[in-house]
Amino acid sequence: MAKFLITYQGGGEMPGDPQARQMMMDAFGAWVASVGDKMVDPGAPLGPAKVVSGSGVDDAKPDGIGGYTLLSADSLDDAVDLVRNHPFISRGGALRVSEAVAP
Repeated sequence: MAKFLITYQGGGEMPGDPQARQMMMDAFGAWVASVGDKMVDPGAPLGPAKVVSGSGVDDAKPDGIGGYTLLSADSLDDAVDLVRNHPFISRGGALRVSEAVAP
C-alpha cells in the first residue's frame, strides 16, 4: 500500500464560537473514524515555518498550506475517494492528495 500526503489549503480560520469549533472537531473525528485503518497520521494544523537552504535559514512565506494528514491506500484514486467527504471541503477548503513515491 502506498502512502499519501493530504495538504489542506484555504478553508478560513477556526471558528471563534466554542460550539461551532466543537462541531467542526466532531465532524473531523467522524471523518477520521470513517477512514479506519487507512489513517496513518490524522495530522495537525501548521503554524509558523522556516526554510533551510544552502544559503541559510529564512522565515517561510505563507504558501496556503494550513495542515496535513497521512493516509495509506492502494492508488491515488483510492486516496482521493477517502477524502471526498472530508468536512474541510464543506468549509470552503481544498485538499491536495500527493503520493509519496518510494525509491
